[in-house]
Amino acid sequence: MVDDNYEFGSSQGLPVGHDNREDYRLTARARAWLWIESPEPGLEVPDTALLECQVRDISARGLSLVSSEPLALHSLLMAEISLGHQPKRFRLMVEVMWCREAGPDYIVGVHVLDSDETDYLDWMEAVASALSDS
Repeated sequence: MVDDNYEFGSSQGLPVGHDNREDYRLTARARAWLWIESPEPGLEVPDTALLECQVRDISARGLSLVSSEPLALHSLLMAEISLGHQPKRFRLMVEVMWCREAGPDYIVGVHVLDSDETDYLDWMEAVASALSDS
């Protein structure tokens, strides 16, 4: 895997907030898409069911996102994460751990769950590789 385009430290222009993660965090140019509505089996996901978020920072077990909408605590959501200019998106299952208002947006902390039929192992490898490069 190639882990380029990571920035370390705090990223300017993102809302500030406090979270409880103990892991080292990476600030990366990344985007997340969350399925806030489950599609009917066999049907295409409507655009209204997807919420695009900016990734604030990344740790091995979670992400901090900037969302235009509040998300319900403990909701389980399918997510796709795009890291920098990597062509592959990581498909992950996440749990909303906290959600805080930050001006017009919301900062959301999600925990990445080890789940079958997701890219969990590839995700862990990509984050570990990026951390070792720091």
